[in-house]
Amino acid sequence: MLIIMKKSASEKELEKIKEFLVELDCDFHQSTGSDRVILGVVGDTQNISEEQVRTQSGVLEVFRIPEED
Repeated sequence: MLIIMKKSASEKELEKIKEFLVELDCDFHQSTGSDRVILGVVGDTQNISEEQVRTQSGVLEVFRIPEED
């Protein structure tokens, strides 16, 4: 799962989404660019609703990585 944060996302909003992911027993890798922060979520994301993540403050978009056959 990839989480794209809004350009206007605050540090507090970023920390909140990270805490949310840790509470769900997921890990993440943060990529910080000049305009955006992208979180690559690692772990069992099958039970995480994209909508549940998308509604978090500061989140722009969520993409689920497709399962391989």
